[in-house]
Amino acid sequence: MEFHRYVALGDSFTEGVGDPDPARPNGLRGWADRVAEVLARQTPDFGYANLAIRGRKLHRILDEQVEPAVALAPDLVTIYAGANDILRPKVDIDALAAAYDGAIGRLAATGATVVMFTAYDPGISVIFRPVRGRMAIYNEWVREIADSHGALVVDMWRMRDAPAWAIWDDDRMHLNSFGHSHIAIATLDRLGVAHGLVEPAVPEQPRTTRAEARRQNARWVREHAVPWVHRRVTGRSSGDTVSPKRPALTPIS
Repeated sequence: MEFHRYVALGDSFTEGVGDPDPARPNGLRGWADRVAEVLARQTPDFGYANLAIRGRKLHRILDEQVEPAVALAPDLVTIYAGANDILRPKVDIDALAAAYDGAIGRLAATGATVVMFTAYDPGISVIFRPVRGRMAIYNEWVREIADSHGALVVDMWRMRDAPAWAIWDDDRMHLNSFGHSHIAIATLDRLGVAHGLVEPAVPEQPRTTRAEARRQNARWVREHAVPWVHRRVTGRSSGDTVSPKRPALTPIS
């Protein structure tokens, strides 16, 4: 398959948080950039836009990004939304799904190929295990919405070919560079696009003593968990001062 106009929508997952590259907009690369790089090599007139902003909840993603995406007349759209809602103390997953369904219908009506993503299975995470049931329900809605509108699904919940500890950044909330590369390959495979990308070698699992693990956990709480909770309590978001890194369709090298 060949694509000429690719628009990526979502939150930090799609913006590329966890995969730093100072030479790129917002200082990030990410799986969507990696997908765009492959597509650009196959199509001389290829353009790529990325409207994702970290910290965005589902309704803001839909309100702020869907119509601008439609206006760009894409032939490929990827979208990931809802994870930031699921992590809140209270969430109406059925209401989220209804809104998501309407947005996917709007995107699919353009004739573009639409790619959705399920959330990862947080079963091994002590921190996020309590919301595992919510994520499972959300994921089933994603699959149903995709079926209704002919969208493709990259089913991260079922991805067991890379250990969870290898794909997450130090903040334990975002993919690292290995994880972003892993998702880029999975997305291209789901699209049926020949890419030649080679899965990076799984890094060796670090060995830590119990004392080292306690220090790492304490540092994670101090540097990542506490600021995250503080933003939730004060009604702020990590994306409040962030703009889309690629607001218009432009070439990518």
